[in-house]
Amino acid sequence: MNMPSWQRAVLKVGSALIAPDNAGTSSKYLLAIARFIIECRERGQEIVLVSSGSAAAGRKHIRFESDPVPATIKKAMAAVGQSDMMANWTRFFDFPCAQVLMTHGDLRDRARYVSVRNTIKTLLDNGVLPIVNENDALATDDMKVGDNDNLAAMVATVVDADALFICSDIDGLFNADPRVNPDAKKIPLVSQIDESIFALAGDTTNAIATGGMRTKIEAAEKATSHGIDTYIVNGRKGNTFEQLLRGENPGTLFQCQQDPMSNKKHWLRHTLVAQGELVVDAEAAQQLLQGEALEAMGIIDVHGSFNRGDAVMIRQPNQAAAVAKGISRYSSHELLYLKEQKLCELAASFGHEPSNDVVDSNDLTILEDL
Repeated sequence: MNMPSWQRAVLKVGSALIAPDNAGTSSKYLLAIARFIIECRERGQEIVLVSSGSAAAGRKHIRFESDPVPATIKKAMAAVGQSDMMANWTRFFDFPCAQVLMTHGDLRDRARYVSVRNTIKTLLDNGVLPIVNENDALATDDMKVGDNDNLAAMVATVVDADALFICSDIDGLFNADPRVNPDAKKIPLVSQIDESIFALAGDTTNAIATGGMRTKIEAAEKATSHGIDTYIVNGRKGNTFEQLLRGENPGTLFQCQQDPMSNKKHWLRHTLVAQGELVVDAEAAQQLLQGEALEAMGIIDVHGSFNRGDAVMIRQPNQAAAVAKGISRYSSHELLYLKEQKLCELAASFGHEPSNDVVDSNDLTILEDL
């Protein structure tokens, strides 16, 4: 199967390839990957590298006795291992590399999201290879993406990539676990990601990795909805990258959607984390589907604690699936007072005329049709 052409790609390399023997960084699998990056750049194609491996690289420097390793120890490993990981990459290249560390907080804040976007694009414009990793040394649980498969998909949308390559330790997505079932067959093309595709995912069996096949499919879902072709390939086989350079598909291609979301709608849907929930009546739900804003009159109940500018899920009573997700102009405390009322009638209590719209139509993304 021939691959679609691309001009800018994100390449994700996991811990199992960076530190395969659990004893610090290694070039065992990285030489073929580095050659691929160099060849792509010589062809005029841009690469953003998302590299795991800081904690795995730092294990040899930090003493620990407990299993599993405590979070504080992992953070220390990541702090000391990040420089090892960067040094391991830069020795392959005769062009400059840039370290870009980020957290989920950097991506869900719109101003910081745009800042990340501008920084990486400026690096690419100047021939610098951006090497991105999650800031594991400092990130708290509520600020972590948690795995670099999903981080890579988010980075791919930030930089408007055409393709996302996720390097794994198996050849792609199979119809059964190939490590257990010798008759398992690789699926070369996935045109639509649904529950049947997620059902094929298993957990990771690698002790130093944070993701499994499920996180890779989640990443593919994020990327393809933004118009980005996504590939899961075997990063342990040097021939993988020779095939990629020939325009062949050595793994599984998740085909991008033909009508992708806008950058902001994608950010709302896949990057922002909802801090609360608004329960709305049927009329308000229908208005949302018609592209209209959410007004306080349609809100029946408010769940959770959130501030102005936080993301919220919007659903009807007794419905498991949310109708929409958006950015609230009011806090949960304000909405408990304002629900089912016309905000224009409450101007005196605010000291000014508030907006009737609780969630503006431009700050809204539809999740489910009714």
